[in-house]
Amino acid sequence: MRNKSMFILLITVLMTMLILGACSPDRDDTTNVDSDSENTNGEDVNKPEELTIWANDEEEQLEAIEKIALDYEEEQGIKVNVVAKSMLEQLSELALAGPEGHGPDLFFQPHNQTGDIVAQGLAQPLDLTDEQLDKYSSTSIESVQYEFEGVNDIYGIPAVIETYGIFYNKDIIDEPQTIDDLLVALDEHTDPSQDQFGFLMKPNDIYFAYPFFKTHGSYIFGGETGDYDTTDIGLNNEGAIEGGELFQSFFERGRIPSSTTIDVIDGLFTEGKVGAVINGPWSIPSYTAALGDSLGFAPFPDINGQPAQTLVGTKAWMVSYYSENAEWATDLALFMTNQENQEYYSDIAGELPTNINALEAIEDPIFSAFSEQIANGVPMPSTPQMSQVWEPMNNALQFLAEGEDVSSVLDEAVEHIHNNIEASGAQ
Repeated sequence: MRNKSMFILLITVLMTMLILGACSPDRDDTTNVDSDSENTNGEDVNKPEELTIWANDEEEQLEAIEKIALDYEEEQGIKVNVVAKSMLEQLSELALAGPEGHGPDLFFQPHNQTGDIVAQGLAQPLDLTDEQLDKYSSTSIESVQYEFEGVNDIYGIPAVIETYGIFYNKDIIDEPQTIDDLLVALDEHTDPSQDQFGFLMKPNDIYFAYPFFKTHGSYIFGGETGDYDTTDIGLNNEGAIEGGELFQSFFERGRIPSSTTIDVIDGLFTEGKVGAVINGPWSIPSYTAALGDSLGFAPFPDINGQPAQTLVGTKAWMVSYYSENAEWATDLALFMTNQENQEYYSDIAGELPTNINALEAIEDPIFSAFSEQIANGVPMPSTPQMSQVWEPMNNALQFLAEGEDVSSVLDEAVEHIHNNIEASGAQ
């Protein structure tokens, strides 16, 4: 759960810094890269002696990035300084180091921080060609788009993409194709007295529960991706009520305990006592070690006769607003995310690539299934107001799991969200 938690925690860690947005620098120009990174010859741009990037401090990620950076040095003759720095710390440090000229040219962030990043004036919008954009999955490109002052720009080169689906124990159940299959698994393979369950999920996590709502026609914010109408909250509309009733049905008659936690779920699943759970690619190592060939993975089962729409998260390389080498920083980001380097990064770091050809080249059946689910995913909203959604909706899900009236619970949650956004002053 580490990577998924990082996505959600980062939404709230820096909310207190939004006030800096009022002082953010004007953006008159965008970074213009006229050539593909793989073919750039540098003749029309002053080539710097070195570039600095802030990479996340996970060991496997660093190993891959350092090797790719060396390849870029050899190809372009530009020294690349790779600085290990946690994503949780990068924005606060960049806000201080950038204006003093001590920040990076590139930094690495999940896309749901884009609203904060833009408000603080920390990243430059990028002007990329259609040929360059077409190399990445459409969902990953959508996720790094954000409207600022009436202009919808791209604020990063997507490098990693992730979502979630169904891990299942082949010794207990067959691959679930529909949401009804999970209900059947609950009925046929659940014995709470023996800690055995056909299916388990957290009762209070809208991140994982979102498909129940979205696939029925609910939504978090109106508007388009990157251009959200935060006054339009669709978490208590007719579709949300249908989705809430479906979600609640899994907890009826105590089939899933309303007090279960992710630690309990992971523990029972790895002990071979649970047929299926919802989780993301970050859980593959521990699940594989415990279940071996018995482990299977499937895209989120169809809901209401449609492919389930899960929330998708993207991590991207962003060009610092304070970089004096924006063109070459962008070139480096494109190089790091070309097919060859994304395949290498995926092998070493165990994360899904955003490059379409690299995605299609994946042979591992679990990662291939994740890639299939991504095609049905929707980017997690990147607006700062998203931080006001999590707690009210997670609380609402807990109440639903405990059997409270769906319509009343969702109405109250949406009212709380509206009030929280108004109180934050960020409409």
